[in-house]
This record gives sequence, C-alpha cells and structure tokens, in this order.
Amino acid sequence: MEPKPTRVRILDAAHELMLTVGLARATTKEIARAAGCSEAALYKYFDSKEDLFVRVLAERLPRLTPLLGSLAAEPGQGTLEGNLTEIAREAARFYEQSFPIAASLYAETQLKQRHFEALRTLGSGPHRPIQDLDAYLRAEQAIGRVRAGADTFAAASLLLGACAQRAFAYDATDAGERPPVDDFAARLARTLLGGISAAPDSA
Repeated sequence: MEPKPTRVRILDAAHELMLTVGLARATTKEIARAAGCSEAALYKYFDSKEDLFVRVLAERLPRLTPLLGSLAAEPGQGTLEGNLTEIAREAARFYEQSFPIAASLYAETQLKQRHFEALRTLGSGPHRPIQDLDAYLRAEQAIGRVRAGADTFAAASLLLGACAQRAFAYDATDAGERPPVDDFAARLARTLLGGISAAPDSA
C-alpha cells in the first residue's frame, strides 16, 4: 500500500486534531508532527492555519458550500421543498461535524477575532452559508418560486440557525440525542416553505 501524499496526511492530521483538541489548540507544529512532516513542509501546501481550516471544512466535511453554489447558479431545478430539504440535511451534518472543531475559538475572544478576520480575507467564514442560501432563495424569487415579498435573508438565517442549534442544543435534553437528520431536514423545509413559497403548487 502506497503512503498517502503529504497534503492528504496534513489534512487528515488537522481534521483529527481539530476534532479532538479544538481549533484554538491545534497548532501547525502539532499538526505537522501528527502528519509526520516538518512545519515547513506544511506551509508548502497551506498558507496559514486558517487556510488549513478552510480546506478541512471544504474537503473533509459535508459539501454545503458547493451545494448552495450549484443551486443558486441554476434556480428552478428540482422542487423548492426538495432543494431546501437537501440543504437542511447537508447543513445539519456540516454543523454537527464543524461545531466541535470551532467551539474552542469562542472561549478566546481575541483569537476568535483574528481567526475570523483571516477567514474573511480567504473569502470564508461562518457567515458565508447564510449569504449563499440567501443568494439561492433570491434566485428562486427572481423566477417566481419564492414569494415576491419574502425576506430571503431571514429565511436563510432561520433554516441554517436551526441546523446549527441541532449541533449542540439537543445534547442537553433528557435523552441527549439529536433529532434524526432526515426527518429534521424535511420538517424544516416544509415549515420554511409555508412562509416563503409563491403558491402551494409552486414548491
């Protein structure tokens, strides 16, 4: 069996460390050590820890951003309910897997601020899915499948906010279990459609 390429080993190590110790404590030095390479080698593939984090999100977690981009580029494909259900499903999985990675940032305000500034420079950050879903809903609005007066930004925030909440809020319940993702996504999509669809038969 051939050894994995260095870039793949770095991504694997970064993903594992970010999950186990959190983004704040997963240093590039520790990531390089876990990947079996030098820190200098890591920087041949990734410009910064933030760049590495973005690549972990893009290549190791559910593909939320590409899904939103492809739907916004071709509005009118499939049904609105089916598309929103798929978005909610991918978003719920994305937040479930990314929350343990990024949660440690929120304990250190200055570090979080520096990290978010770097992500914005890279064109990424936690605000992007909301913007991308808003863009998709506006594209559907332009062709008449979303009601003309609907607040697409609020709708995007509601759907993705619910998916983000699912990542941690339900751990505190007596059962300590998250709602099953498929049922959760379908219910979110149906409920959101009640407020934004242009007509009952347009979904």
